Amino acid sequence: MPSVLPPLGAVLPELLLAVSAILLVLIGAIQGEKSANLINGLAIAALVAAGVLVLLQPGTTVVAFHGSMLVDPFARFMKVIALLGAAASLVMSVDWLSRAQQARFEYAVLVVLASLGICILISAGDLIALYLGLELMSLSLYVVAAINRDSVRSTEAGLKYFVLGALSSGMLLYGASLLYGFTGSVNFAEIAKVATQPSLGLIFGIVFLFAGLCFKVSAVPFHMWTPDVYEGAPTPVTAFFATAPKVAAMAVFVRVAIEALPNVTHSWQQIVTFVSIASMVLGSFAAIGQRNIKRLLAYSSIGHMGFALVGLAAGTQEGVRGVLMYMAIYVVMTLGSFTCVLAMRRDGRAVETVDDLAGLSRTRPLMALLLGALMFSLAGIPPLAGFLAKYYVFVAAIQAGLYALAVIGVVASVIGAYYYLRVVKIMYFDEPAEAFDGMPGELKAVLGLSGLFTIFYFVYPAPLIEAAGAAARALF
Repeated sequence: MPSVLPPLGAVLPELLLAVSAILLVLIGAIQGEKSANLINGLAIAALVAAGVLVLLQPGTTVVAFHGSMLVDPFARFMKVIALLGAAASLVMSVDWLSRAQQARFEYAVLVVLASLGICILISAGDLIALYLGLELMSLSLYVVAAINRDSVRSTEAGLKYFVLGALSSGMLLYGASLLYGFTGSVNFAEIAKVATQPSLGLIFGIVFLFAGLCFKVSAVPFHMWTPDVYEGAPTPVTAFFATAPKVAAMAVFVRVAIEALPNVTHSWQQIVTFVSIASMVLGSFAAIGQRNIKRLLAYSSIGHMGFALVGLAAGTQEGVRGVLMYMAIYVVMTLGSFTCVLAMRRDGRAVETVDDLAGLSRTRPLMALLLGALMFSLAGIPPLAGFLAKYYVFVAAIQAGLYALAVIGVVASVIGAYYYLRVVKIMYFDEPAEAFDGMPGELKAVLGLSGLFTIFYFVYPAPLIEAAGAAARALF
């Protein structure tokens, strides 16, 4: 049974982030650009503190603000992963900001505001809270993408993301209005009571709503912004884009499908299955010809969202557990990969092509080992964490009778392994290129932790499996 707590207690992490953002803006306005490092540190502390508050919340389902905000094990699980991704991406940006002479205090403030939107989005219990969280997150991300004002590529990335993001928000809002029109409510629980039979209007609403959500997780056919924005935006920003916002969008995707539309599963299952197959196939083939490592990771991200959606397509508790585990492992692997991209510097200048990694095993053996492990894991090679992530979503699909989806997923995974293994081949078998500059301490820490988790996860996977299982049960 849902327990009733004072609304402010239920949204304490969100309040902390909101107050922190206001205070950080004030510090930045008073002290100017010289306060950038201080604000970055305070922003990381605020994100970590918000994560701790999330963990301290009760294990029951708490309904606040007349059902607009839900705090349940599912929301807590996804918030912790998203806040971890946001904090790690800020840690990774410390050295980059000073090297690129982009030490602007606004950057950390915008990441905190985006994280606030992410937390609201994950806890959304109705369509209005969903849209408010989504727009707060998106507006911050539009600005962050173009934070490097002196770079034409960064400005172009921000503009592309803004234009296409505005289009997707319009589609999502139109879908939400159709759902409201045909069910008479914006609350997910009330929608579930009314939407017992698929009608034409309801299906149109689901299609438009899911189209907007597909854009946010960069799933095919709404993926077109991803490679350009990932390549054009500064690398720490790309690392943030690839982690926390993806977690939030996937969380709300799952919540809307499972909580608001449980009685019309067959209607949305077809959409999710198509999107999943298209994303896996495009992600596997399109990355093969990429030479820029950020574009390669962009197509890799599209493919991985397709794999995660396999679990949602199953529409079962096991499927949702698979999605949650996949997103947790994906965030860790992605943070480690982008740490290596950030460390690709020669004479203080960033390099971004895959060929720049030539012979890395001889110039930076430990970095090559960990990056190689991350690439194997992203490819889904056992016994690394990435293999177990794929295993759980494929098993859920098979249990739900979606055999074709599981087979296509396995084939796409095998094809996608080519470009990951090519990176390993270049690092270990090509003639060494000029050595990279030294890696800053904070990047070493992030890379070390993500590498160790990826390699040794199979030794003791139980805590993550149990936490994901408890989070999935909260939706059913």
